[in-house]
Amino acid sequence: MKELARKTKETSIEAKLLLYGSGTYNIDTNIGFFNHMLETLSKHARFDLELKCVGDIEVDFHHSVEDCGIVLGKLVHDSLFPIQNIERFGNASVVMDEACVECDLDVSNRGFLFFDLDLSGKVGSFDCELVEEFFRAFSMNAGLSVHIHKKRGKNNHHIIEATFKSFAVALRRACVISHNANIPSTKGIL
Repeated sequence: MKELARKTKETSIEAKLLLYGSGTYNIDTNIGFFNHMLETLSKHARFDLELKCVGDIEVDFHHSVEDCGIVLGKLVHDSLFPIQNIERFGNASVVMDEACVECDLDVSNRGFLFFDLDLSGKVGSFDCELVEEFFRAFSMNAGLSVHIHKKRGKNNHHIIEATFKSFAVALRRACVISHNANIPSTKGIL
């Protein structure tokens, strides 16, 4: 299990991650919808996650959401690198009622995010634009090249939840241990 504490003037975060776990979680960010999305991420990626975030949510949810992405990305990076014998690439399309979101990713050690969801407005008090901020912070700090694309959907809650689930499943598939002992790169290193 990897552990990380990060404290700034805006947030204080303590987190533990077991990448090859069972999907158990204990999450408290003081942002109900975001808690739900992180629980979904843990459950469908099948990693065990403990996360406590105290942030300046009286200002905005932005700092808490982005900083949680930074912390989780670093924990995933520290759990995977140096890369050995994983599949490396993963993808998933997840349906939630009328919504369908696709995620393709590469455990490349080169952080990149392509994000095509066209979200606006809020789900409860949660600004939908923060979804992109979370995945950008996570991808950059984890060393993942991530493409997230909405195939269809109208309900923001469904679209966002399908996004977290598709990312989780794609990540789980990319992290599957391969029986090939070689590093999955023609370069010999990632």
